[in-house]
Amino acid sequence: MKQTKGHPKGLYLLFLTEMWERFSYYGMRALFMLYMVQALLLNKETASQIYGSYTGLVYLTPLIGGYIADKYWGNRRSIVTGALTMAIGQFLLFLSACYFQQQELAKWLMFCGLGLLIIGNGFFKPNISTMVGRLYTPEDERKDAAFTIFYMGVNVGSTIAPLVCGLIGNTGHPEDFKWGFLAACIGMILGALVFQLFKNKYICAPDGTPIGLPPEKNFPKKNIPASSGSSKRTYLMISGTILLTLIFAANWNPDMQGGYFSNADWIGSLIYATVIVMPLIIITDHSLNKTEKIRIGIIYIIAFFVIFFWAAYEQAGASLTFFADEQTDRHIGNWEIPAAYFQSFNPIMIVALAPVFAAIWSFLGKRGIEPNSPRKQAIGLFLLSMGYLFIAFGVKDLEPGVKVSMIWLTGLYLIHTMGELCLAPIGLSLVYKLSPARFSSLLMGVWYLSTSAANKFAGMLSGYYPEDGVSKSFMGYPIKDLHDFFMIFVFMSGAAAIFLFVISGKLQKMMDKK
Repeated sequence: MKQTKGHPKGLYLLFLTEMWERFSYYGMRALFMLYMVQALLLNKETASQIYGSYTGLVYLTPLIGGYIADKYWGNRRSIVTGALTMAIGQFLLFLSACYFQQQELAKWLMFCGLGLLIIGNGFFKPNISTMVGRLYTPEDERKDAAFTIFYMGVNVGSTIAPLVCGLIGNTGHPEDFKWGFLAACIGMILGALVFQLFKNKYICAPDGTPIGLPPEKNFPKKNIPASSGSSKRTYLMISGTILLTLIFAANWNPDMQGGYFSNADWIGSLIYATVIVMPLIIITDHSLNKTEKIRIGIIYIIAFFVIFFWAAYEQAGASLTFFADEQTDRHIGNWEIPAAYFQSFNPIMIVALAPVFAAIWSFLGKRGIEPNSPRKQAIGLFLLSMGYLFIAFGVKDLEPGVKVSMIWLTGLYLIHTMGELCLAPIGLSLVYKLSPARFSSLLMGVWYLSTSAANKFAGMLSGYYPEDGVSKSFMGYPIKDLHDFFMIFVFMSGAAAIFLFVISGKLQKMMDKK
């Protein structure tokens, strides 16, 4: 088939839609922790728990949204529904910030807004990226470039969001947070509007057939007996998730007061239970042969290490936001950079460094010395550890009230971006290559589940950020200052890097085995 040089216009429509959704998400995220601490006057540990629960559930609900889209709604309706739901969620955050002095009302509006953002993201996230590939024929060589262009939409949105929302919302005055949330709301409405207006004209397959429509309902019914195995596995998945959630949430301390479920973290328990049950349900499917089970097992091993990466990396929206706001000298002349601006550093660096890393892998590959995929991920974890070691050195023996140069936080983000470029694209590629075709969507969902667990874990770890007058320790390790806090991530990601590096050769051999 003859292929045109350019790309379908539908790609650029999806680019704009995704850009505005990421603008909405990252604009809100840049302000969220600061809003809870500075406007709602929550302590850092409580704010970190809420942040972790929110970002964890954001990566959990796509499993449900993807199922509903495939079964009932189709991609188009799911995307529009998700976008409008998130816009309403952002508007509730705007209202919460309008009434921040009435703390009970503000908190209620905030939690309702977060709930709608979580639900809306579940419908939006798993559906928009799947439509990119459908714009092309299977043999079309432009597909890889198309996904690169689409991914740039993510980075454009996440770059400008903290700059815009941070400029108008992170002013040092609690009453101004509302404008940042309103900007995030408007961005999401723009994304939904653009998609709704032009989807019928541009979201089409190469032959002009509309894509993303609801599945056909009026298919001829054949006399095929209903399989009880699928129903049994569904019931097993649900009951197993509920049981594990109860076990994780229970307080097993013999000296407990208030019952087994006093102070239970139900959201964290649900996330961790799902992360265990879903992979077990998939890998025990009787239709899988031995080779397929081995390859799925490799995906699980890699996903396990990814949890440690993102748990440390996602401090950008949590503890590192506190550090930027309280411990970093952000003055350039007479202008003080808003703390939220630092969350634009990573996407800017990704855009700048992605071609460099692509050239490095190509250079090494031509000489036969390119690291294998698991080893690249180990390098990513090692760079993450080095980023925290860099900033831990910068704050060592820092006197209370003294702020450090921006070079320390900028250096951390630079090293972490290099680590991300070693790990994130390689992981997605591995899932695609190792997944049996009939389980590819489910296993991509498992990959996102690891991100869900990592975000929840990130919120928990952020809670150990030092606070005046509060004694904290992590697994018996006392956290007296920022140096102690950052060393948690040095050791955690460093140990994961070493272990993955040691087993990387074995994993590669297992992947190469036919």
